[in-house]
Amino acid sequence: MLELNIKNETSKLRLVVLGSAVNNGPTPKAEEAYDPKSLEHILANTYPMEADMVVEMEAFNSVFQKYGVTVLRPEMIENYNQIFARDIGFVIDDTFVKSNILPDRERELDAIQYVIDQMNPVKVVRPPAEVHIEGGDVMLWNDYIFVGTYKGSDYASYVTARTNWQGVKFIKELFPNKIVKDFDLVKSKIEARDNALHLDCCFQPVGNDKGIIYKRGFREEADYMFLVNLFGKENLFHITRDEMYNMNSNVFSIDTNVVVSEKNFTRLNNWLRANGFTVEEIPYAEIAKQEGLLRCSTLPLIRD
Repeated sequence: MLELNIKNETSKLRLVVLGSAVNNGPTPKAEEAYDPKSLEHILANTYPMEADMVVEMEAFNSVFQKYGVTVLRPEMIENYNQIFARDIGFVIDDTFVKSNILPDRERELDAIQYVIDQMNPVKVVRPPAEVHIEGGDVMLWNDYIFVGTYKGSDYASYVTARTNWQGVKFIKELFPNKIVKDFDLVKSKIEARDNALHLDCCFQPVGNDKGIIYKRGFREEADYMFLVNLFGKENLFHITRDEMYNMNSNVFSIDTNVVVSEKNFTRLNNWLRANGFTVEEIPYAEIAKQEGLLRCSTLPLIRD
C-alpha cells in the first residue's frame, strides 16, 4: 500500500505520476479548446505535434530517473490528451483528493485507477458534485494550503475558472488543522496573457523560503501582499506578463535545491542559480502552448 505524504512543494520527491503525450489525438477544433492559449495556437496552426510533446515529456522523465524518483504513468487512452496529471487529483498530507474536473476529462482519472487502487481507500476522497477543484489551484506550504479560485459572480460562464468557493470550503473542512488561504485569480476567456488558469500559473514556492510570482495574476492586491509578507519581497522572483504567458512560474521542484525548468527561461534560471539552486533545463515550449507546463504535468504522491 502506498504511504502517501505531501506537505509542501519542494521536499525531496520519491514517487510521482507523470502525464503522457502518447496517442494524444488530433489537434482540437477551436470550439473544443479549454483555455485561450490553446485556442490561440489552434487558430494560428501552431498547436503542438504529438511527436514533439513526447520528446519533451521523456526529457522530463529522464531527469526524474537521474534523481532516483519512481515514476508512474497513466494507462494509455487512444486519441486522448493525458499530459496534465496535476488537474485530476492531488495529495495533501496522506490523503488523495480526486478532482471534480471538466466532465470531458473524467477518463483521465480512470487511467490512474491502478495507482489509486494501491492507496488506503479510507484516504481517498471524492468531493461532492458542487465542489469544483483542480490540482493546479492547490499548493502546499507546510502549515498552509494555498488555493486559487475565482470569486466573480460570472464564475459559471468561465471555462478557465476551475476552482469555486465550495472547493475552498471543502478543503478547509477536510483539513481543519491547516491554514487555508484562498487567492482570487484573474481570468480571461480570450487573452492568455491575462488568464491565470490555476494558482501555479502566477505563483509557486521554490526551495525553503523563495517563490516565483506574477503580481497581476491576482484580482486583489491584498492577496499578492499576503505572499510578499509571508515570503519577503527579496525572496520572490517577479515575472513579467510575457513570462507568465510562457509559464515561468510553472517549474517543478525535485528537492529543496533542485528545480526542473524550461530551457528558454533565461532570466528565471539565472536567478535560481544565483540563489543556490541546481537547475535542470529541458525543452517544454511545445507543451506550454496548451497553457500548462512542468508542475501541471506531474502528480506527486510521496515526498520526504
